[in-house]
Amino acid sequence: MTPRWLPACCGLLLAAVAALAVAAEIDPAASQVGFSVRTRWGKALLGRFHEYHGEIEELSDGRHRVHLSLATRTVEIVGHASYTRFTRGSGFFDAARYPKLEFVSDPYGPELLQRGGALPGMLTIRGVSRREVFTIDAAHCPRPARDCDVVGAGSVRRSDYGIDRWNFALSDKVRFSLRVRVRGERGA
Repeated sequence: MTPRWLPACCGLLLAAVAALAVAAEIDPAASQVGFSVRTRWGKALLGRFHEYHGEIEELSDGRHRVHLSLATRTVEIVGHASYTRFTRGSGFFDAARYPKLEFVSDPYGPELLQRGGALPGMLTIRGVSRREVFTIDAAHCPRPARDCDVVGAGSVRRSDYGIDRWNFALSDKVRFSLRVRVRGERGA
């Protein structure tokens, strides 16, 4: 004889499993995340993150949300070892105290990747969280993140995140850029 509560518990468990979000993992081998900042003398310094983790979560209502975590200890200013040390140091990302830079997007409809547009969310740098908006380019393929890169960019003010050293030498504006692919068949 089956207890009366068992079918109800099984039904709740199945409903909970069905409501769970499904995620596609960002493929770091096929993706690129970087930034640029200009010196006061007009030279662009290009930075890139060598280690990061991310996923594109599919919510139960069909919308998606991006979670991206960048390891600040792996940031490199391309071709400049001294700028790389500075960028990892306490005057910029302060990798020893703040090992991650994180972005969590607001939920968005999958059509955003086809048509392009604004992707707002919460950016955290050096323990400071602020709402920022990044722009996603329109896709050039039917399955963005699988058949072609999802390309996005956005600018932030480093002073908004407590990165206010070296103002005499560096612009306040930092422009982030990314090209993202996911692993496997599940899309973004």
